[in-house]
Amino acid sequence: MSAGSIYDQGLEKNAANFQPLSPLSFLARTAAVYPDHVSVIHGNKRFTWTETYARCRRLAGALKGLGVVKGDTVAIMGANTPEMYEASFGVPMTGAVLNTLNVRLDADTIAYCLNHGQAKVLLSDTEFSDTVKGALKKLGRDITVIDIDDIQAQEDISHERLGKMDYEAFLEASDAETEWSLPDDEWQAISLNYTSGTTGAPKGVVYHHRGAYLNAVSNIVGWNMAHHPVYLWTLPMFHCNGWCFPWSIAAVAGTNICLRRVSAANIYAAIAEHKVTHFCGAPIVLNFVVNATDEERRDFDHTVNVMTAAAPPPAATLEGMQRQGFNVTHVYGLTETYGPAVICSWHDDWNSLPIEEQAKLKSRQGVKYHMLQGLAVMDPDTMTPVPADGETMGEVMFQGNVVMKGYLGKEKATKESLSGGWFHSGDLGVTHPDGYIQIKDRSKDIIISGGENISSIEIEDTLYRHPAVLGAAVVAKPDDKWGETPCAFIELKEKSDPVSEDDMIAFCRDNMAHFKAPKTIVFGPLPKTSTGKVQKFKLRDKAREI
Repeated sequence: MSAGSIYDQGLEKNAANFQPLSPLSFLARTAAVYPDHVSVIHGNKRFTWTETYARCRRLAGALKGLGVVKGDTVAIMGANTPEMYEASFGVPMTGAVLNTLNVRLDADTIAYCLNHGQAKVLLSDTEFSDTVKGALKKLGRDITVIDIDDIQAQEDISHERLGKMDYEAFLEASDAETEWSLPDDEWQAISLNYTSGTTGAPKGVVYHHRGAYLNAVSNIVGWNMAHHPVYLWTLPMFHCNGWCFPWSIAAVAGTNICLRRVSAANIYAAIAEHKVTHFCGAPIVLNFVVNATDEERRDFDHTVNVMTAAAPPPAATLEGMQRQGFNVTHVYGLTETYGPAVICSWHDDWNSLPIEEQAKLKSRQGVKYHMLQGLAVMDPDTMTPVPADGETMGEVMFQGNVVMKGYLGKEKATKESLSGGWFHSGDLGVTHPDGYIQIKDRSKDIIISGGENISSIEIEDTLYRHPAVLGAAVVAKPDDKWGETPCAFIELKEKSDPVSEDDMIAFCRDNMAHFKAPKTIVFGPLPKTSTGKVQKFKLRDKAREI
């Protein structure tokens, strides 16, 4: 029997040299090091890091007073306000799990999430009282509701209260010195995030403290964030816990600028007034910015860093942002990977390329995040990487500490998605010779026409280059001859010159292989989720009806 390495003898973990990783540690450190630095701004409200830390501890104490213990679920139906930010810390301080609810979901789905996650307490912004009231009727059980009545909210929203007390009163009844501790095990769940559920009941993705800590750090390192950034909340905090940025901003003692309503005017106003340095958003947010009117724009004289994800942003949108002075970083990930886990890391020598070429490079998804162990495009049948030729498609797969703990209550789905030691994303992509990956389509979105694979993303990217196009989405339309053909749904800019179906088809044929060009064009608004993703399942239904 081997005696083992000399480094294993008497050198063991103890409290002095080992503590579980948790993003909760960021808040305590920043409150101690930068106590008077502004942490959160929301309208007329301003808090320092001392005050935010105290409010989070009060929230933890108040929840404990309701009987919340380790392993319980606390849900929040909220906007991007200080209360939502505080829940990112106050809830897990109790050992409970934070479930941020998508405010765009209907009452049936909200009720499903509350029951599936067995939420014990619900923090609910009064703007969403109508939906929450409907959900509570469907629960079939009692749940404690605490109202968030945001005095900064617009006057036309509902302020109907459904709970036992207001959030501020809830905090006031608690202690700013409430004791808390890091989790005993960093594998302990910190949050529960439900997928959109567009093809069935949403799945509850479970994050652990270790993964949240590591991805929060990856955000900082990958984005070159210095201390004290001014971060604008255009990205919903309910989406993948705001891509872990509530924890990232605490780590670097930044200032959170809350934004309840996302619009071009509000974004430009915040940039000008607060000197915003960073914000995140889906391509739809970039569209707001790049297509803003003269009345909506405000002058600013500093660089604004933008991180974008969701559907691959069209190269034309990236080019437009860059020309207008925004430095865009493209990332990619899923709910199951704590938000962004792949980044298009930039090379200085690319700056000498024409801006059009830079935009094409930037539209690629890129390489693995610093804290992601494995990223590969593989043949899902053989589990071997595809050649790095930029042409051979495979499934994008992830491996490591920033992959979810699993799907709550769905053991079979968890095993399937994590089979072979990799998380199977369902996204189809290629690996370029330089090792950067590029998404070509979701596996369900690839169009097979006459035996040829056609990427809907490639067609969409071409359509976005047309000056009249505000939004574009391409799906497969059944075809008797070809099996299926591309059908493009296009949303035009308000003040664009008139264009016809033939004009659009001709534009595509002039800019890509003819067989890839859409055969059908439909003009009109695109149905979107609350995070800006186009609901292609609705467009497929329309395409089948044509």
